[in-house]
Amino acid sequence: MRNINEVFKFGIVGMANTAVDFIVFFTLWSWGVPYLAAQAVSYSAGTANSFFWNRSWTFKAAGQTGAGEVIRFIAINLAALGFSALLLSVLSGQPLLISKLIATLGAMALTFFGSRFWVFKQQRRRSI
Repeated sequence: MRNINEVFKFGIVGMANTAVDFIVFFTLWSWGVPYLAAQAVSYSAGTANSFFWNRSWTFKAAGQTGAGEVIRFIAINLAALGFSALLLSVLSGQPLLISKLIATLGAMALTFFGSRFWVFKQQRRRSI
């Protein structure tokens, strides 16, 4: 049951990350910030949101945040970005919406399992 709750929470955090990303992106863009700069800032804001909520709520990591944990989190997210790009390339002959959905689900699976078993593994709190 705990694993199902983690998957559910991970999905909620993912939706919140997307909202943060879109809100920051379109706010910056409306202020005249070039879209590539706005994308870099908004993606970073969504990733920071993801780290905070997945660490504290989804996976209930204990203790102080360490540099190794942050580096692992960044690494797993970069790996997921590369994996999703690879999937989009492999599926390029398919309808774009289908390809994007598959790539997104693949990246989500990678970041979920990477976060659960690698990024936050050492400092997980027990649920009461």
